[in-house]
Amino acid sequence: MSSSGHGHTPAAWTGVIISFIGFCVAGAFIVMANVPGFWAGMVLIGLGAVVGGVMRVAGLGSVPKSSPKPAPQVQPQEG
Repeated sequence: MSSSGHGHTPAAWTGVIISFIGFCVAGAFIVMANVPGFWAGMVLIGLGAVVGGVMRVAGLGSVPKSSPKPAPQVQPQEG
């Protein structure tokens, strides 16, 4: 599984960490019944997605896989 490199990029780590902090903030403020704090956490969750996407576009994400190579043409044998 780790050989595929899925998510092992600076863009993925940064986006997930920011979103996780937003999740923790929103969770803490919802327990405290603080609506503005909850929505601030929700904004952080969305910000994590945006930052991760911008970093991916900037070249800090994984390299897209190339299209599969076509199968070699098989020549019929004469004989």
